[in-house]
Amino acid sequence: MHPASEEAAVSYAAVRQYQDASTSTVSAELSPHRLTAMLFDGALARLATGRGAMARGELAIKLRAMSGALAIVEHLRACLDHRAGGAVARNLDALYDYMLRRLVHANASNDVAAVDEVIGLLRPLREAWDAIGER
Repeated sequence: MHPASEEAAVSYAAVRQYQDASTSTVSAELSPHRLTAMLFDGALARLATGRGAMARGELAIKLRAMSGALAIVEHLRACLDHRAGGAVARNLDALYDYMLRRLVHANASNDVAAVDEVIGLLRPLREAWDAIGER
């Protein structure tokens, strides 16, 4: 490996390690309620970015944004506590599954209406999450 390449690789690894440590520190300091709110916000922001990129024909930006939104919705789904959540968790699981299918469709066919539909489903969840408040 070329010395400049090695230096860049070491630099990149150091930056990645710092970012990972910073993320872990922030996560440890925030409540689960706040972290979930941030996930909702992140998904909505990525969907807005993906929607705009679709309209402008910016494929790379669309793919990155939509992939991020998909990952967040999948994470929200994976974090559901089915034992404690009962019917609410089952309903959210089905809703998240539907959102994921719509986002895959939207991503594959540049369907802005499908993105808008998922945004329309996520916003009320985010608002309800705020209304619940930390307990």
